[in-house]
Amino acid sequence: MRLHVLLHEAFGGVGGIAEVNRLLLAALARHPGIGEIVVLPRRVPPPEAPVPERVRHRPVRGSSAAAYLGAVLREALTAPRSDLILCGHVNLLPAAALLRRGRRIPTALMAHGVDVWQPTGRWPVDGLVRRVDHAVAVSAFTARRLQAWAGLADGRLHVLPNALDLSRFAPGPPRPELLDRYGLRGRTVLMTLARLSALERYKGIDELLDLLPALLRDRPDLAYLIVGDGDDRSRLEGKARGLGLGDRVVFTGFVPEAAKADHYRLADLFVLCGSGEGFGLVLVEAMACGLPVVASRLDGSQEVVADGMPGELADPRSPADLRRAVLAGLTRPKGAVPRALERFGFPAYTARVHALLDVLLDARAPDGPTGPGGLP
Repeated sequence: MRLHVLLHEAFGGVGGIAEVNRLLLAALARHPGIGEIVVLPRRVPPPEAPVPERVRHRPVRGSSAAAYLGAVLREALTAPRSDLILCGHVNLLPAAALLRRGRRIPTALMAHGVDVWQPTGRWPVDGLVRRVDHAVAVSAFTARRLQAWAGLADGRLHVLPNALDLSRFAPGPPRPELLDRYGLRGRTVLMTLARLSALERYKGIDELLDLLPALLRDRPDLAYLIVGDGDDRSRLEGKARGLGLGDRVVFTGFVPEAAKADHYRLADLFVLCGSGEGFGLVLVEAMACGLPVVASRLDGSQEVVADGMPGELADPRSPADLRRAVLAGLTRPKGAVPRALERFGFPAYTARVHALLDVLLDARAPDGPTGPGGLP
Protein backbone atom coordinates (compact mmCIF):
# COMPACT_ATOMS: atom_id res chain seq x y z
CA MET A 1 0.00 0.00 0.00
CA ARG A 2 1.04 3.56 -0.69
CA LEU A 3 -0.11 6.49 1.45
CA HIS A 4 0.11 10.24 1.09
CA VAL A 5 0.10 12.27 4.31
CA LEU A 6 -0.43 16.03 4.32
CA LEU A 7 0.36 17.81 7.58
CA HIS A 8 1.75 20.99 9.05
CA GLU A 9 4.81 19.47 10.68
CA ALA A 10 6.20 16.30 12.19
CA PHE A 11 9.92 15.55 12.12
CA GLY A 12 11.81 18.52 13.48
CA GLY A 13 8.65 20.24 14.74
CA VAL A 14 7.95 21.10 18.36
CA GLY A 15 4.74 20.85 20.33
CA GLY A 16 1.98 18.31 20.80
CA ILE A 17 0.68 18.10 17.23
CA ALA A 18 4.16 17.50 15.81
CA GLU A 19 4.74 14.72 18.35
CA VAL A 20 1.36 13.16 17.58
CA ASN A 21 2.16 13.23 13.86
CA ARG A 22 5.56 11.58 14.42
CA LEU A 23 4.01 8.75 16.41
CA LEU A 24 1.24 8.29 13.84
CA LEU A 25 3.76 7.99 11.00
CA ALA A 26 5.92 5.60 13.02
CA ALA A 27 2.91 3.41 13.75
CA LEU A 28 1.72 3.45 10.13
CA ALA A 29 5.22 2.51 8.91
CA ARG A 30 5.05 -0.68 10.99
CA HIS A 31 1.92 -1.95 9.26
CA PRO A 32 2.93 -5.05 7.27
CA GLY A 33 0.98 -3.93 4.22
CA ILE A 34 2.62 -0.53 3.88
CA GLY A 35 5.10 -0.08 1.06
CA GLU A 36 5.62 3.68 1.15
CA ILE A 37 4.33 6.69 3.07
CA VAL A 38 4.92 10.01 1.32
CA VAL A 39 4.79 12.93 3.76
CA LEU A 40 4.30 16.46 2.47
CA PRO A 41 4.79 18.82 5.46
CA ARG A 42 3.50 22.38 5.35
CA ARG A 43 6.36 23.58 7.57
CA VAL A 44 9.76 21.94 7.35
CA PRO A 45 12.18 22.49 10.23
CA PRO A 46 15.25 20.25 10.01
CA PRO A 47 14.45 16.74 11.32
CA GLU A 48 15.99 16.09 14.72
CA ALA A 49 15.45 12.33 14.67
CA PRO A 50 15.71 9.61 12.01
CA VAL A 51 12.68 9.30 9.78
CA PRO A 52 11.17 5.79 9.99
CA GLU A 53 11.86 3.32 7.25
CA ARG A 54 9.30 3.45 4.43
CA VAL A 55 8.49 7.08 5.23
CA ARG A 56 9.51 9.58 2.52
CA HIS A 57 9.72 13.04 4.09
CA ARG A 58 9.51 15.49 1.17
CA PRO A 59 10.22 19.10 2.13
CA VAL A 60 8.42 21.84 0.24
CA ARG A 61 10.54 24.73 -1.03
CA GLY A 62 9.08 27.98 0.21
CA SER A 63 6.79 28.72 3.12
CA SER A 64 3.81 30.26 1.32
CA ALA A 65 0.47 28.57 0.76
CA ALA A 66 1.04 28.86 -2.99
CA ALA A 67 4.35 27.03 -2.71
CA TYR A 68 2.72 24.23 -0.76
CA LEU A 69 -0.20 23.87 -3.16
CA GLY A 70 2.26 23.88 -6.07
CA ALA A 71 4.24 21.05 -4.49
CA VAL A 72 1.05 19.06 -3.90
CA LEU A 73 -0.03 19.58 -7.51
CA ARG A 74 3.36 18.39 -8.80
CA GLU A 75 3.01 15.32 -6.61
CA ALA A 76 -0.49 14.69 -7.97
CA LEU A 77 0.71 14.93 -11.57
CA THR A 78 3.89 12.87 -11.26
CA ALA A 79 3.54 10.40 -8.38
CA PRO A 80 1.98 6.95 -8.54
CA ARG A 81 -1.59 6.73 -7.29
CA SER A 82 -2.08 6.41 -3.53
CA ASP A 83 -4.30 3.93 -1.74
CA LEU A 84 -5.17 6.48 0.95
CA ILE A 85 -4.70 10.19 1.63
CA LEU A 86 -4.40 11.26 5.26
CA CYS A 87 -5.04 14.96 5.79
CA GLY A 88 -3.44 16.05 9.04
CA HIS A 89 -5.45 19.26 9.56
CA VAL A 90 -8.77 20.67 8.41
CA ASN A 91 -7.04 23.65 6.77
CA LEU A 92 -5.14 21.28 4.48
CA LEU A 93 -8.28 19.75 2.95
CA PRO A 94 -8.03 21.91 -0.22
CA ALA A 95 -4.53 20.50 -0.75
CA ALA A 96 -5.89 16.98 -0.23
CA ALA A 97 -8.59 17.64 -2.84
CA LEU A 98 -5.90 18.86 -5.24
CA LEU A 99 -3.87 15.71 -4.64
CA ARG A 100 -6.92 13.56 -5.22
CA ARG A 101 -7.82 15.35 -8.50
CA GLY A 102 -11.27 13.80 -8.65
CA ARG A 103 -9.95 10.26 -8.44
CA ARG A 104 -11.61 7.77 -6.10
CA ILE A 105 -8.90 7.73 -3.46
CA PRO A 106 -10.16 7.37 0.13
CA THR A 107 -9.36 10.50 2.12
CA ALA A 108 -9.31 10.70 5.92
CA LEU A 109 -9.24 13.93 7.93
CA MET A 110 -7.39 13.92 11.24
CA ALA A 111 -9.51 15.97 13.69
CA HIS A 112 -7.47 17.29 16.62
CA GLY A 113 -9.88 19.47 18.60
CA VAL A 114 -11.19 23.04 18.42
CA ASP A 115 -10.17 23.16 14.76
CA VAL A 116 -13.25 21.05 13.93
CA TRP A 117 -15.69 21.75 16.78
CA GLN A 118 -17.60 24.21 14.61
CA PRO A 119 -17.60 25.29 10.96
CA THR A 120 -14.48 27.14 9.95
CA GLY A 121 -16.47 29.65 7.91
CA ARG A 122 -14.00 29.29 5.05
CA TRP A 123 -14.80 28.22 1.53
CA PRO A 124 -14.26 25.54 0.37
CA VAL A 125 -13.06 23.95 3.64
CA ASP A 126 -16.44 23.36 5.28
CA GLY A 127 -17.86 21.74 2.17
CA LEU A 128 -14.83 19.46 1.91
CA VAL A 129 -15.26 18.42 5.55
CA ARG A 130 -18.83 17.31 4.84
CA ARG A 131 -17.67 15.28 1.84
CA VAL A 132 -14.61 13.64 3.38
CA ASP A 133 -14.63 9.84 3.27
CA HIS A 134 -13.53 9.47 6.89
CA ALA A 135 -12.74 11.63 9.90
CA VAL A 136 -10.44 10.38 12.66
CA ALA A 137 -10.89 12.28 15.93
CA VAL A 138 -8.59 12.23 18.95
CA SER A 139 -11.53 11.90 21.33
CA ALA A 140 -15.20 10.94 21.29
CA PHE A 141 -15.95 14.49 22.46
CA THR A 142 -14.27 15.94 19.36
CA ALA A 143 -16.02 13.40 17.12
CA ARG A 144 -19.42 14.40 18.49
CA ARG A 145 -18.72 18.09 18.04
CA LEU A 146 -17.64 17.47 14.43
CA GLN A 147 -20.61 15.25 13.72
CA ALA A 148 -23.04 17.85 15.05
CA TRP A 149 -22.32 20.32 12.24
CA ALA A 150 -20.76 18.24 9.46
CA GLY A 151 -23.41 15.52 9.47
CA LEU A 152 -20.95 12.67 8.98
CA ALA A 153 -22.49 9.23 9.41
CA ASP A 154 -21.13 7.02 12.19
CA GLY A 155 -19.44 4.74 9.69
CA ARG A 156 -17.31 7.68 8.56
CA LEU A 157 -16.29 8.77 12.07
CA HIS A 158 -13.56 7.06 14.09
CA VAL A 159 -11.84 7.77 17.38
CA LEU A 160 -8.09 7.33 17.76
CA PRO A 161 -6.83 8.67 21.11
CA ASN A 162 -3.42 10.29 21.06
CA ALA A 163 -0.38 8.37 22.27
CA LEU A 164 2.93 9.01 23.98
CA ASP A 165 6.39 7.50 24.03
CA LEU A 166 6.13 6.55 27.70
CA SER A 167 9.85 5.72 27.87
CA ARG A 168 10.57 9.48 27.86
CA PHE A 169 8.65 10.09 31.09
CA ALA A 170 8.96 8.56 34.56
CA PRO A 171 8.66 9.60 38.20
CA GLY A 172 11.74 10.87 39.96
CA PRO A 173 12.99 13.37 42.53
CA PRO A 174 13.01 17.08 41.63
CA ARG A 175 16.34 18.40 40.47
CA PRO A 176 17.80 20.72 43.15
CA GLU A 177 19.10 23.21 40.59
CA LEU A 178 15.62 23.62 39.13
CA LEU A 179 14.08 24.07 42.58
CA ASP A 180 16.61 26.83 43.21
CA ARG A 181 16.20 28.41 39.78
CA TYR A 182 12.45 28.79 40.23
CA GLY A 183 12.41 29.41 43.99
CA LEU A 184 10.28 26.35 44.73
CA ARG A 185 12.01 24.89 47.77
CA GLY A 186 9.48 24.28 50.53
CA ARG A 187 6.54 24.92 48.18
CA THR A 188 3.63 22.74 47.16
CA VAL A 189 3.66 23.20 43.39
CA LEU A 190 0.75 23.38 40.96
CA MET A 191 1.85 23.17 37.34
CA THR A 192 0.46 23.84 33.88
CA LEU A 193 2.41 23.19 30.67
CA ALA A 194 0.92 24.87 27.61
CA ARG A 195 1.53 27.19 24.70
CA LEU A 196 0.84 30.71 25.99
CA SER A 197 -0.99 31.96 22.94
CA ALA A 198 -3.61 34.69 22.78
CA LEU A 199 -5.53 32.34 20.47
CA GLU A 200 -5.52 29.57 23.09
CA ARG A 201 -6.82 31.23 26.23
CA TYR A 202 -9.07 28.23 26.70
CA LYS A 203 -6.25 26.40 28.55
CA GLY A 204 -7.64 27.44 31.96
CA ILE A 205 -4.60 29.41 33.14
CA ASP A 206 -6.63 32.58 33.74
CA GLU A 207 -9.14 30.67 35.84
CA LEU A 208 -6.45 29.15 38.03
CA LEU A 209 -4.72 32.50 38.50
CA ASP A 210 -8.04 34.03 39.57
CA LEU A 211 -8.52 31.20 42.07
CA LEU A 212 -5.01 31.21 43.49
CA PRO A 213 -5.57 33.87 46.21
CA ALA A 214 -8.38 31.72 47.65
CA LEU A 215 -6.28 28.56 47.35
CA LEU A 216 -3.46 30.26 49.26
CA ARG A 217 -5.81 30.73 52.19
CA ASP A 218 -6.28 26.95 52.20
CA ARG A 219 -2.68 26.10 51.38
CA PRO A 220 -0.29 28.97 52.21
CA ASP A 221 2.68 27.04 50.81
CA LEU A 222 1.35 26.93 47.23
CA ALA A 223 3.23 28.07 44.14
CA TYR A 224 2.05 27.94 40.51
CA LEU A 225 4.59 26.89 37.86
CA ILE A 226 3.58 27.85 34.30
CA VAL A 227 5.76 26.09 31.73
CA GLY A 228 5.71 27.38 28.18
CA ASP A 229 5.95 30.54 26.15
CA GLY A 230 4.01 32.54 23.60
CA ASP A 231 2.57 35.90 22.72
CA ASP A 232 0.18 35.88 25.71
CA ARG A 233 2.89 35.47 28.32
CA SER A 234 3.33 39.18 29.09
CA ARG A 235 -0.41 39.60 29.70
CA LEU A 236 -0.45 36.61 32.07
CA GLU A 237 2.60 37.92 33.92
CA GLY A 238 0.88 41.27 34.33
CA LYS A 239 -2.25 39.59 35.60
CA ALA A 240 -0.29 37.61 38.19
CA ARG A 241 1.34 40.83 39.43
CA GLY A 242 -2.00 42.58 39.54
CA LEU A 243 -3.39 39.81 41.74
CA GLY A 244 -0.46 40.21 44.12
CA LEU A 245 0.94 36.81 43.14
CA GLY A 246 4.34 37.91 41.88
CA ASP A 247 6.22 35.67 44.33
CA ARG A 248 3.88 32.67 43.90
CA VAL A 249 3.61 32.36 40.11
CA VAL A 250 6.68 31.30 38.14
CA PHE A 251 6.91 31.53 34.35
CA THR A 252 9.66 29.28 32.99
CA GLY A 253 9.48 30.27 29.35
CA PHE A 254 10.07 27.70 26.62
CA VAL A 255 11.30 24.30 27.83
CA PRO A 256 12.73 21.82 25.28
CA GLU A 257 11.32 18.32 25.02
CA ALA A 258 14.35 16.79 26.72
CA ALA A 259 13.74 18.91 29.84
CA LYS A 260 9.99 18.41 30.16
CA ALA A 261 10.10 15.37 32.47
CA ASP A 262 12.38 17.20 34.91
CA HIS A 263 9.87 20.04 35.08
CA TYR A 264 6.94 17.71 35.72
CA ARG A 265 8.90 16.23 38.62
CA LEU A 266 8.96 19.66 40.30
CA ALA A 267 5.19 19.59 40.73
CA ASP A 268 2.76 18.03 43.17
CA LEU A 269 -0.33 18.45 40.97
CA PHE A 270 -0.75 19.10 37.25
CA VAL A 271 -3.71 21.27 36.22
CA LEU A 272 -5.11 21.60 32.69
CA CYS A 273 -8.70 22.61 33.25
CA GLY A 274 -10.02 24.73 30.41
CA SER A 275 -12.59 24.46 27.66
CA GLY A 276 -10.78 23.74 24.40
CA GLU A 277 -8.67 20.58 24.62
CA GLY A 278 -9.36 17.99 21.96
CA PHE A 279 -7.46 15.43 24.02
CA GLY A 280 -4.85 16.84 26.44
CA LEU A 281 -1.65 14.89 25.85
CA VAL A 282 0.20 16.82 28.58
CA LEU A 283 -2.11 15.14 31.11
CA VAL A 284 -0.73 11.78 30.01
CA GLU A 285 2.83 13.11 30.26
CA ALA A 286 2.17 14.36 33.79
CA MET A 287 0.65 11.04 34.92
CA ALA A 288 3.59 9.18 33.37
CA CYS A 289 5.80 11.25 35.70
CA GLY A 290 3.71 10.16 38.67
CA LEU A 291 1.57 13.29 39.07
CA PRO A 292 -2.12 13.44 39.92
CA VAL A 293 -3.97 15.77 37.56
CA VAL A 294 -6.99 18.05 37.31
CA ALA A 295 -8.78 18.05 33.94
CA SER A 296 -11.94 19.65 32.57
CA ARG A 297 -15.50 18.42 32.32
CA LEU A 298 -16.01 20.69 29.31
CA ASP A 299 -13.70 19.22 26.67
CA GLY A 300 -11.91 16.11 25.46
CA SER A 301 -9.50 16.02 28.40
CA GLN A 302 -12.18 14.34 30.49
CA GLU A 303 -11.55 11.15 28.49
CA VAL A 304 -7.94 11.01 29.70
CA VAL A 305 -8.96 11.11 33.37
CA ALA A 306 -11.12 7.99 33.39
CA ASP A 307 -11.09 4.36 34.47
CA GLY A 308 -9.21 4.81 37.72
CA MET A 309 -6.68 7.37 36.52
CA PRO A 310 -5.21 9.58 39.28
CA GLY A 311 -7.18 12.72 38.58
CA GLU A 312 -10.05 15.04 39.32
CA LEU A 313 -12.53 16.64 36.94
CA ALA A 314 -13.85 20.17 37.34
CA ASP A 315 -15.85 22.83 35.55
CA PRO A 316 -13.44 25.76 35.06
CA ARG A 317 -16.40 28.15 34.92
CA SER A 318 -17.13 27.33 38.58
CA PRO A 319 -14.47 28.63 41.00
CA ALA A 320 -15.96 26.47 43.76
CA ASP A 321 -15.72 23.30 41.67
CA LEU A 322 -12.19 24.09 40.51
CA ARG A 323 -11.12 24.82 44.09
CA ARG A 324 -12.60 21.52 45.25
CA ALA A 325 -10.78 19.61 42.49
CA VAL A 326 -7.40 21.23 43.19
CA LEU A 327 -7.61 20.62 46.93
CA ALA A 328 -8.73 17.02 46.34
CA GLY A 329 -5.93 16.50 43.82
CA LEU A 330 -3.36 17.68 46.37
CA THR A 331 -4.45 14.87 48.71
CA ARG A 332 -3.68 12.24 46.08
CA PRO A 333 -0.29 10.50 46.39
CA LYS A 334 2.50 11.42 44.00
CA GLY A 335 4.99 9.06 42.39
CA ALA A 336 2.98 6.10 41.09
CA VAL A 337 2.25 5.49 37.41
CA PRO A 338 -1.12 3.78 36.84
CA ARG A 339 -0.99 0.56 34.82
CA ALA A 340 -3.96 1.78 32.81
CA LEU A 341 -1.70 4.47 31.33
CA GLU A 342 -0.26 1.78 29.05
CA ARG A 343 -3.30 2.24 26.82
CA PHE A 344 -1.75 5.55 25.75
CA GLY A 345 1.65 3.98 25.08
CA PHE A 346 3.09 3.38 21.63
CA PRO A 347 2.54 -0.45 21.45
CA ALA A 348 -1.19 -0.15 22.19
CA TYR A 349 -1.46 2.85 19.87
CA THR A 350 0.26 0.98 17.03
CA ALA A 351 -2.29 -1.83 17.30
CA ARG A 352 -5.14 0.70 17.15
CA VAL A 353 -3.60 2.47 14.15
CA HIS A 354 -3.22 -0.79 12.24
CA ALA A 355 -6.81 -1.82 12.96
CA LEU A 356 -8.06 1.60 11.90
CA LEU A 357 -5.99 1.60 8.70
CA ASP A 358 -7.58 -1.70 7.71
CA VAL A 359 -11.01 -0.12 8.18
CA LEU A 360 -10.11 3.01 6.22
CA LEU A 361 -8.94 0.89 3.30
CA ASP A 362 -11.91 -1.48 3.41
CA ALA A 363 -13.70 -1.53 0.06
CA ARG A 364 -16.99 -1.06 1.94
CA ALA A 365 -15.93 2.33 3.35
CA PRO A 366 -17.34 4.84 3.93
CA ASP A 367 -20.62 2.95 4.41
CA GLY A 368 -19.15 -0.11 6.09
CA PRO A 369 -18.88 -0.88 9.79
CA THR A 370 -17.24 1.56 12.14
CA GLY A 371 -14.72 -1.01 13.34
CA PRO A 372 -12.13 -0.48 16.07
CA GLY A 373 -12.04 3.10 17.21
CA GLY A 374 -15.52 3.96 15.95
CA LEU A 375 -17.62 6.70 17.49
CA PRO A 376 -19.19 5.53 20.77
